[in-house]
Amino acid sequence: MPPMHRRAASLGFTLIEILLAIAIVAVLMFVAAPSYSSYVERTRVNQATIDIVAISAQVKAYELDNRDIPDTLAQVGVGGKLDPWGRPYVYLPFRTPKDKGHARKDKNLVPINSDFDLYSVGKDGASTAPLTAKQSRDDVVRANDGAFVGLASDYTQ
Repeated sequence: MPPMHRRAASLGFTLIEILLAIAIVAVLMFVAAPSYSSYVERTRVNQATIDIVAISAQVKAYELDNRDIPDTLAQVGVGGKLDPWGRPYVYLPFRTPKDKGHARKDKNLVPINSDFDLYSVGKDGASTAPLTAKQSRDDVVRANDGAFVGLASDYTQ
């Protein structure tokens, strides 16, 4: 009977083995979490870019049909559309020189679009007109009248 007693005792895990397994899982989580977070953020930026390109195309189609850009995104059927961070897209039509006072601007404080601005305020939810400002670096913007759509930090003009 003594051999059976020894065998039964060796079927379980020791405290050291359990702690070692927990430590390995913790290290893997510590390494994987930032990578996953970065992946999720890149995915959100890509989705915002796709949305802005699509909305911009709808605004341009409206302009072709009506010979004027819409006052709001609701006029093109995307008034309630939210960006990947859960905030509405910002649309600013330029009809008068006064309207361009609120336009997004490059590093030389020159408006980045001549027809309308369309952007997402990004992860932090804050934004200012110059793209070089800290609050604006994570914004996803439309620039050069649609020739560039992407992160404000990637816009170099």
